[in-house]
Amino acid sequence: MASSHPTPVSPAPAAGAAVVEIAQDETLTGEAVALDVQPVGFFLRIVGALIDLVVSVLVLIAGSFLAGWLLQSGVVDAAALPIVSVVLVVTVLVVVPTAVETLSRGRSLGKLAVGGRIVRLDGGTSGFRQALIRAVAGVFEIWFTLGTVAALVGIFTPRAQRLGDLLAGTASERTRTRPLPPPAPGLPAGLEDWARSADVSRLPDRLGARVGQFVRTADALDPASRLRVATGLAEAVAPYVAPRPPVDAETLVRAVAAVRRDREYRALVWERERAASLTADR
Repeated sequence: MASSHPTPVSPAPAAGAAVVEIAQDETLTGEAVALDVQPVGFFLRIVGALIDLVVSVLVLIAGSFLAGWLLQSGVVDAAALPIVSVVLVVTVLVVVPTAVETLSRGRSLGKLAVGGRIVRLDGGTSGFRQALIRAVAGVFEIWFTLGTVAALVGIFTPRAQRLGDLLAGTASERTRTRPLPPPAPGLPAGLEDWARSADVSRLPDRLGARVGQFVRTADALDPASRLRVATGLAEAVAPYVAPRPPVDAETLVRAVAAVRRDREYRALVWERERAASLTADR
């Protein structure tokens, strides 16, 4: 599982200092902290956009019926029909999306449905300027081209950003956080100092799941099977643990499971707190 906790980044490393690389799908805050946030996937973005598109079409149809009724009732002169039509189109395609995205802090109906939110590239809440740029760009890339441009651009960008996102400096971030990991046995005694500096972040997710399953079921295994499985897992995780503590195989596996679970728990709690903080004024 990718870590979601903040990773300090040196903005101007001195000669000989280690440089921390920022991946394209990470968010770099104004304080030079890399946030490994979870972007909304390409197909989910399409689903959310289709929901918003259907809502906009329904509003446009309702507005057309209202304009027709005003014209028939004599409230609006026939000569003003072109002006009313332009105002209606601009309102539905630009004004309404901008207002909804600004007031909801990046969450339209479609984004609510797929569990997403539009945020700035530094992780902050999207504002009026970003919403306006996205709405204006959407007239071309979504409405005039039937979403073709938005889809093509989204395929080739790391966070499935459309053209409006690239112009506004925004991205769609997942707000539905993953469930907290199941409880794991505590850290073996005597490894507290090692755990504070241990690096297990490179451990593959699939192998990490096997380790977690073992420590939860180890007590139910017969001693021979338990030793055999622990030895195999210890050999598998050893290349991903630095430094490796001088302990037996089962203790190593239990220590890695405890450290990994603890760090995943803290990262997911932080991710939930950050998602909740986006609803507050910044």
